[in-house]
Amino acid sequence: MDGAALAVSLGDPAGVGPELLAAAWARRFADDLPPFFAVGGPDLLAEAAKQRGLSVPIVQIFHPAEALDCFDVALPVLAGIDSDYRPGAPDRDGAEFALASLTEAARLAVDGEAAALVTGPIAKARLAEVGFDHPGQTEFVAAACGVAAEDAVMMLAGPNLRTVPLTVHIALSEVPRRLSSDLIVRRARVVAAALARDFGIEQPRLAIAALNPHAGEDGRMGDEEARIIAPAIAALQAEGIAATGPHPADALFAPRARAGFDAALCMYHDQALIPLKALDFDNGVNVTLGLPVIRTSPDHGTAFGIAGTGQADAGATIAAIRMAGECAARRAEAL
Repeated sequence: MDGAALAVSLGDPAGVGPELLAAAWARRFADDLPPFFAVGGPDLLAEAAKQRGLSVPIVQIFHPAEALDCFDVALPVLAGIDSDYRPGAPDRDGAEFALASLTEAARLAVDGEAAALVTGPIAKARLAEVGFDHPGQTEFVAAACGVAAEDAVMMLAGPNLRTVPLTVHIALSEVPRRLSSDLIVRRARVVAAALARDFGIEQPRLAIAALNPHAGEDGRMGDEEARIIAPAIAALQAEGIAATGPHPADALFAPRARAGFDAALCMYHDQALIPLKALDFDNGVNVTLGLPVIRTSPDHGTAFGIAGTGQADAGATIAAIRMAGECAARRAEAL
């Protein structure tokens, strides 16, 4: 095999991340997945696979390049860090393992030893207890790449929809104060460039959602559309970016409307994530745009409550691995 394998961090070992990674490897041929390796956790993954009833041979590797030689016959796992498997029982040791796996996986991607980075689900509160001082993995990976957090853009992508929350983990009451024309323009530029570079869309079409019901209804329900959003759209159009809106969000995600754009830029977290999860819950991928490396993650959490029960669906993990491989291949072809 040519190229490099993808690095996958395991996330919290008490969550569903390890078992879903083992399940993804078991479906590597059926789902035509690119080669990947787990960053740490050989014993953990063996136990997680066993708990799920999977036959997954584990091979410890000591350099990412070794993953290409054994991926077809065994799940490659980078040696050096491990954790006990206690599904549904998160603890400090597990958080330390999750942070170590994430840190090393990000380093390998930044140093070019891995083709891309796929991150398993973490418990932010647990990680904060062991020194993790970022709002989430998106900001952590951005910092590892030397990219300002405001230039790392979260996109949620599935088979039916791509959405971008322009504000993310803040209170809804804060959203109007955080929005600005500059924010919309700056992030829309990142989205348009990434859709062209990593997703092969030559002329990306961006739909910009309104903030208020009925797009403000001529100011009767708020003035953010006229004061902030419309000027941003005009500025983007002047740059040659195919941006439209402000679109009332209640109609933006209907099938006919979705056919008219490649990504929807939304004003706040739930405006972007509710339609994505309603349409593509088991195949949703969190992609970080604007980085020098490819980073994806399944768009779900640790699911401690069902970890180890076999109920968790591996679809989003498989989709995140496949998307990372496809984006990495496009970048490699462009070199």
